[in-house]
Amino acid sequence: MGITLPHASLALAGSITALATPFAADGSVDFDAWTRLIDGQLDAGTQALVVAGSTGEAAALTDAEYDELLHRAVAQVAGRVPVLAGTGLSNTAKTIELTRRVAALGANAALVVTPPYVRPTQAGLLAHYRAVATEGGLPVLLYNVPGRTGCDMQPETVAELVAHDNIIGIKEAVADPARMAALLALKSHGFVILSGDDPTACRALLAGADGVISVASNVLPAAMRRLCEHARSGEVDAAVVVDNALQPLFDFIGCEPNPIPVKALLRHAGIGYGLRLPLTPLSLLNEGRLAPAAAAILALENECRRPAVTSS
Repeated sequence: MGITLPHASLALAGSITALATPFAADGSVDFDAWTRLIDGQLDAGTQALVVAGSTGEAAALTDAEYDELLHRAVAQVAGRVPVLAGTGLSNTAKTIELTRRVAALGANAALVVTPPYVRPTQAGLLAHYRAVATEGGLPVLLYNVPGRTGCDMQPETVAELVAHDNIIGIKEAVADPARMAALLALKSHGFVILSGDDPTACRALLAGADGVISVASNVLPAAMRRLCEHARSGEVDAAVVVDNALQPLFDFIGCEPNPIPVKALLRHAGIGYGLRLPLTPLSLLNEGRLAPAAAAILALENECRRPAVTSS
């Protein structure tokens, strides 16, 4: 199951990639690498794309860069999968303004993180999301990641937001199984539950989550698609095999703040060069782990691009 986006007639479920933004050696956006990154995602079966989320270093982009990235992604995807845009800001009026802007650029939905830094109350979150969903002009996917924002949206608050016709689901990055269970009780044909935590995505999917918005799928798109297929089909043993192979790679991708490690892996694969300050390149301490991780990723991706073998 998933949700059908009214603006696109496309299902939001399965393996969804929070795209990194490739930069060139001079620090500019590398649009050629952007095209190749999206091509690789589509070829591997990624089922939706997020442009300019936190993994995409949205805070480091100019308005013109943001708009061009989204414009190019929408044109390149050409309706094959949903394209979501990260529009969550620390102020409600600015979030609405950005959401309207991405609607005009062709995004299918807005991924709206809880307002970072300002730490609104639960009542403030209710008012914020209702306003964005009512006035922003796009379906809204809630996004809760308190480790980054300093704000934790509680399941009770989500339960009140489910009733809004334009709020279509949540990306939940809290890894606690009790939190996921509370949210799964709110799942419906009009409200999807997506994991936002790669290391626990398999557990969430097996429990009934509709999909995962993944950082790792920037470099592991085929493996994340395979994981989702097995887990969402109830093929527990097959899902666990893929998840076990992924866990050491998740460990590397989480060894420094996102998106530092995944962008090092992309650079190793010839997609983009670096990051924008205050993010700095992968430390020397972890640089020695890069080549072995890249080799393991290549092997796993090759394996997962072969037809899946299922038990009869």
